This record gives sequence, C-alpha cells and structure tokens, in this order.
Amino acid sequence: MNPKTFSSHPSPVSSYAEAVARIEALQAKDPPDIRSVCRPQFMTHGIKVEKTIIFLHGYTNCPEQFRTLGEIFYNLGYNVFIPCFPHHGLKDRLSPHHARMTAEELVAVVEEVMDIAHGLGSQITLVGLSCGGVMTGWAAQHRADLNEAVLISPAFGLHVIPSPLTSFVRFLALLLPNSFRWWDAKVKADLPPEHAYPWFSTHGLAQVLRLGQAVLSAARRSKPAAQSILVVTNANDASVSNRVTAEVVSHWRRQGAEQLHTYEFAAELKLSHDLIDPGQADQRTDIVYPKLVELITT
Repeated sequence: MNPKTFSSHPSPVSSYAEAVARIEALQAKDPPDIRSVCRPQFMTHGIKVEKTIIFLHGYTNCPEQFRTLGEIFYNLGYNVFIPCFPHHGLKDRLSPHHARMTAEELVAVVEEVMDIAHGLGSQITLVGLSCGGVMTGWAAQHRADLNEAVLISPAFGLHVIPSPLTSFVRFLALLLPNSFRWWDAKVKADLPPEHAYPWFSTHGLAQVLRLGQAVLSAARRSKPAAQSILVVTNANDASVSNRVTAEVVSHWRRQGAEQLHTYEFAAELKLSHDLIDPGQADQRTDIVYPKLVELITT
C-alpha cells in the first residue's frame, strides 16, 4: 500500500462513561489464551481528569512493559490506559500469530485509543516505545486533538540498515516468505521477560517499517498536527536507526513544527533498546523513569 493512504478518521467519545464502555469492549475481545498481565490495562480515578496518558508498547511485548511507569503517572493524577496490540500477549511465547500484524491494524489501535482518550482527560498525552513510537509518530502527524506526543526510540528504521535502503529492505521482507528470528540468538526462547515474545517475524517487523515510512513520507509534505512533540532517543541503541528518526524530526522542523523537542540518553549509560520494561536484563529504570517523568510533565 502507498504510504499516502494512511489517513485519519477521528471519532472521539463524548463522555467518561463512553470511554469506559469502549475500553471494556476492547477487553472483551481479548483472546482466551492471552496472559493476564497482557490484557489492556486501565488505571482510573473514576472520573474524567485534567490529564490522561496512553502508553503504546513495543513489537512482541505487551502492556505489562509500561505498567510500572503507568502507575507512576496514575499516582501523579493521570488516568492511564495501556492497550494490547493485535496478535500480542499470548501465553505461548512462540506464537506465530504476530506475523499477521499489519500497519493498518496499528493505525486502527492508535485511532481507537485517541478517540477513547477524550473521555478520560482534558489533555491527552500519547507515549510509545519502538513500534509504539512509530504509532505515536503517526498520531503526531495526523491528530490535531493530541496535546503531547512522546516518541521513545521509534522504529522508523533499523540500526543495521543504511537509511536510504530502509524502503527497499521493507519491500523485500514483505516480498519474501516470512521467517522468525530470535531477538537474542544466544539465549533464544529463554530471553526475558516472560510476557514478551523472544522472537520476531520478518513480515511483522516489515509492517512496522511500512508505517514508519508512511510517517516519514507525510513529514516531508506537511506540518505535524499534534500540539507538542517530544522525541527521545538512546545513543546506545543497537536496534533502531536514530538516523532515520533524525530525518523525521528534521522534516517536521522544516514544515514549521514549533513545539518540537528532542532528548537523547547518553551512550555511556549503556541502555538497551527497551529502556522501559523492568523485566529486561540490565535495566536502568532508576535513571530512565525520572527523566521521562520530568520531560513529560514539564
């Protein structure tokens, strides 16, 4: 599909009760074999509040990735919602279902949670990591009702692929038969955390790149719609391409984005790509969480 076809069709809810009903409807669609911690997580103060924050997890992870950070924002007075992506969060860690994931499904998730957010808070913050960062970038480009978009290590491109070849690699990956690759070939299926898949689908990853290319293409043509954008990168990231992320930011600036800010965690911190999930080995949430809270709330 041509990247230009990813258009937005907002249909925001009109009340807190409607937002809750929509969340309950999403939870009712959970497959029977989903992990309990991977069900859509809703932390609510029982009414519509001033601020709501939506977290979008990474490819092959699930809402549990953001639960601890979500609790911090809940305690700051936010209503918090963490959806689960299609084909994610199943009890079978070697489930092949995420190979079916499409960019269209990811866009549908963003549209749904943005519409729901209107009933949860007067000001909407959308935060995404990696694949979720690309989804947040799409919302930043297309949703004028988004007060704050926070892209964390967005997967607009891959670290091992030169920026000009991203489109070709994405095309080739979708053209060839799907295959599964271990995130860590040394530990394979034993890779923590338990709630995340230890492998990825080449077709699934290509769909993330496909959406990323759509955002990049749109950024070249028009000013982003979100009122404020924060892009957070990790200089030690060996998974995603900070170069392609910089391209997106550069295009947004040229198109006239005013409230556009960036922050990079230093390489010497030796943070992993997933700098959010407490279940990751060698995690440094003691450094990452306070900085993210500071960046998002000030």
